[in-house]
Amino acid sequence: MKGPIFILLAGILWGTTGTAQAFAPESAHPIAIGAARLAVGGVFLLCIVLATGKVNLRYWPVKQTVTAALSMAFYQPLFFSAVTLTGVAIGTVVAIGSAPILSGMIEWLVLKKRPLLIWWFSTFLSISGCLLLFLNNGSASADPLGILLALGAGLTFAVYTLVSRELVENHSALSVVAVVFTLSAVCLSPILFIYDMSWVASLRGAGVSLQLGIMATGIAYLLFARGLLQVSSSNAITLALSEPMTAALLGVFIVGEQLSLFSWLGILLLLAGIGALVWSTRRRDKGTNTLSRSASNTL
Repeated sequence: MKGPIFILLAGILWGTTGTAQAFAPESAHPIAIGAARLAVGGVFLLCIVLATGKVNLRYWPVKQTVTAALSMAFYQPLFFSAVTLTGVAIGTVVAIGSAPILSGMIEWLVLKKRPLLIWWFSTFLSISGCLLLFLNNGSASADPLGILLALGAGLTFAVYTLVSRELVENHSALSVVAVVFTLSAVCLSPILFIYDMSWVASLRGAGVSLQLGIMATGIAYLLFARGLLQVSSSNAITLALSEPMTAALLGVFIVGEQLSLFSWLGILLLLAGIGALVWSTRRRDKGTNTLSRSASNTL
């Protein structure tokens, strides 16, 4: 059960992103915040991996690493641009809701791994919960370009998850996230010179950057990578839908926002979808252990 728990914890940490951004200085542009987040996260992970000496770039798969780094680098501007064009509601629902579906389709069509029926059921419940949770809040605009960008964000996150799962099978999770996010930060480094970054020097700006970089990026993606060792990429993305639920609850209890009855119903559907997937994983693990013990007794 460690795998699903790690994924859920990563989603919870990602869910703190919106609350942290709410406390950022007004001059901080969302895309600039995303670039600062990757920069701090990449440096944090790189320092840890260098201090522990757990990275060995010999025989490192360049193609998969570059793919994962570019996917994460593209995800930031695609997501924030989609939210700008369509509003938080539609942008978030399309990006986060499309990621598990796209991941399942990629596994099915490319890797020839057909998703289980429980995955379809839990994903349907979770995405329905996201729809109820977000579509009743904030302004929304069905901008075709914005929706296309949100789908692109969902696709890049699905690709990142799929490739990262291959990487962590042969390398430590810490090494994978350190290398990938350092390269992603390098890819987005020009943004640091395009947008005004003076807000980072303020006390609030530095606090927000550190929280987003260390907690919501470094530690969160490290937990996510470790969880991928025991969870398929499609299941992992569905479990990561704990992110919008956490964001909504933090908005209520910390920022002081109010949720409608439909939004609370959405949270219940999210809990039901995630709970169904965790339950099926636990049941499947118990069945595997029982068969292993039976085989051992027979031998």
